[in-house]
Amino acid sequence: MERVCVYCGSNPGFRPVYGEAARRLGRALGEHGLGLVYGGGNAGLMRVLADAALEAGARVTGVMPEVLCAMGRAHEGLTELRVVPTMHERKALMAELADAFIALPGGLGTLDELFEAWTWAQIGLHRKPIGLLDVGGFFGPLVAHIDRAVGEGFMRGQHRDMLAVESDPERLLERFASYEPPRIGKLLDQEYL
Repeated sequence: MERVCVYCGSNPGFRPVYGEAARRLGRALGEHGLGLVYGGGNAGLMRVLADAALEAGARVTGVMPEVLCAMGRAHEGLTELRVVPTMHERKALMAELADAFIALPGGLGTLDELFEAWTWAQIGLHRKPIGLLDVGGFFGPLVAHIDRAVGEGFMRGQHRDMLAVESDPERLLERFASYEPPRIGKLLDQEYL
């Protein structure tokens, strides 16, 4: 694992614990010699994460669509900023550049990116680890909903188990180091056909 893609809010959230977690994750990436791939933003948790990773010596690659760059949303101090035409290309390039995925708290964009990366893993398009950094219980209700989807027969346990959930960035990175993806993706599983 060389680079971790982190999805997170372009807003800071109301509680200081969110920014603290973003700083801890950024520092942990740098201390482990890992690069950061993220959405390239200059505000909210995105900014805090990128600044902490840069301060810790990480190579930080931002990926941003042209429309957001034109609005002045790009972080100007990154190691590298890749500008792409569309949001779809942004997500695809971020996934291509990364060896693992982590979601910090965020809104619709964060959830969209997380679920798309997870769906791609579920159908076998990649075998990279995916995790939630559950800050202050932020993701608790979402995890409960996902577990309900398993209980109601809309998702298999092996696909639920693809998502690591930790409150500590170091522990999440440790779990990534020992991650074993399921051998069979959803599309190859006869029970789903």
